[in-house]
Amino acid sequence: MGKKRVIRQTEEELAREGDALLAKREQAVAGAGGAKGVRRGVIHILATYNNTLLNLTDMSGAVLAWSSAGALGFKGTKKATPFAAARVSETVAEKAKRLGIEEVVVLVKGVGAGRESAIRALANRGIGVSLIKDITPVPHNGPRPKKVRRV
Repeated sequence: MGKKRVIRQTEEELAREGDALLAKREQAVAGAGGAKGVRRGVIHILATYNNTLLNLTDMSGAVLAWSSAGALGFKGTKKATPFAAARVSETVAEKAKRLGIEEVVVLVKGVGAGRESAIRALANRGIGVSLIKDITPVPHNGPRPKKVRRV
């Protein structure tokens, strides 16, 4: 088997590779900035018992911005509060304003405490809400329950 030879890159090659990566990143950022022509979007709100997440997408479903209570620094049970949901919503609304989005469709999923406060915060930030739809999955009787435990 023997030892494998490690080929080290010269500083010039490393610099060229770094420049290529920076150019790729700038193209990706320009692509996100190119979404400024988007005027309508969809905000997906996932309100669970433990956290609140918001995704801002264009009408085809490509994610433009997102935020969550955990990402904003809330920890533990504070993440599931209406206050945290409002802060998350305000953060996403600011990102939407920067992208030029004026009107959104809101899709709410989950049973958490932050459902209404997230929508109110969006409306208060000047984002027009054209539709609010609840897409929480509801089981239609689901699988058979476990048998009764006998002790």
